[in-house]
Amino acid sequence: MVSVVQNVAIDCADAYELARFWSAATGCPLHPDDRPGDREVQVMLAEGPVLYFNQVPEPKTVKNRIHLCLRPETSRDQEVERLLALGAGFVGDHRNPDGSGWAVLADPEGNEFCVLRSASDRAATPS
Repeated sequence: MVSVVQNVAIDCADAYELARFWSAATGCPLHPDDRPGDREVQVMLAEGPVLYFNQVPEPKTVKNRIHLCLRPETSRDQEVERLLALGAGFVGDHRNPDGSGWAVLADPEGNEFCVLRSASDRAATPS
């Protein structure tokens, strides 16, 4: 027997607002029953587990031990700019001159995530 990942839980100060950021980032909707002020909100990903936002009283204090990695449909650099415009913060640049690597961003509550190269970025990079 095995276990199936049901959701990825993200503790936060404002579940609805942080879920709205991730809904915009992923292009996936909030659960239809979720409303502003809800302490538990879900982003319904097209594939895979749900992103589950759980409001907690304590703030984030240290680096994430687990994080999301996003593979954009557009170029990595275009996606970084789009996410920054949505309210993400820039944490670290691990992009290399040859086009490989990734960028580390943080959502509006400071949770780090990576933006990887898109399929077109990978295809344009010599092996």
